[in-house]
Amino acid sequence: MSDALRPVARPRLYEQVVERIREYVADSGLEVGDKLPAERDLAQRLGVSRASVKQAIVVLDVQGIVEVRHGGGTYLASASLDAEPVEQLVERRRRLPDVLEAREAVETKLAELAAQRRTREDLRAMEAALEHMAEEVATGGHGEEGDRRFHAAITAAARNPLLAEFMTSIATQIAESRAESLHQPGRPSRSLAQHHSILEAILRGDPRAASAAMRRHLRTVAKVRLLSWDPENPEE
Repeated sequence: MSDALRPVARPRLYEQVVERIREYVADSGLEVGDKLPAERDLAQRLGVSRASVKQAIVVLDVQGIVEVRHGGGTYLASASLDAEPVEQLVERRRRLPDVLEAREAVETKLAELAAQRRTREDLRAMEAALEHMAEEVATGGHGEEGDRRFHAAITAAARNPLLAEFMTSIATQIAESRAESLHQPGRPSRSLAQHHSILEAILRGDPRAASAAMRRHLRTVAKVRLLSWDPENPEE
């Protein structure tokens, strides 16, 4: 039976707030770096709760349209208002916790094995990856390619074909979690420092320390703005 006549989904209130804020940005001629009205002001002017505005601001932040500065307000971060559709964000938000759990379970073991099995060539690959990441960060980038190379070098050094195959099977989801993490303010430099701690443990041939350093790193990776947003939470 065709599902063409399935119930029509009603837009969530925060989605409507997202669109109203985007319209406001376009109509008011705001430029990158300009400050948006406070959440309380937006709520009053739109006739909605602050909870709905907060939900909308998180969406715009994750989309890269605004930047939320702790204690300093919300600022326009992009000249383009084109962004990932909310439904895609909802799906990404749904699967991200599973991806992060899988990464911690597998990559801590990979780091442990890498500390036991790494060769000089493996260590050179890890060092080169971190040099590349440092260059990316120094020039204003997020370090995503260097990050990818570093974790790939650890996977190769572990020499476990089944674990490597699993990592390949979730490469797309890992790339999503990497981008999500490295776009958090201050995160690239912090991740680079944590990578050096992982490398030092692998270089020493200390499996326990390598595993622990990887776990600390991945728990930092898990602290992303997207997970502070509950798209299914009823709004006030």
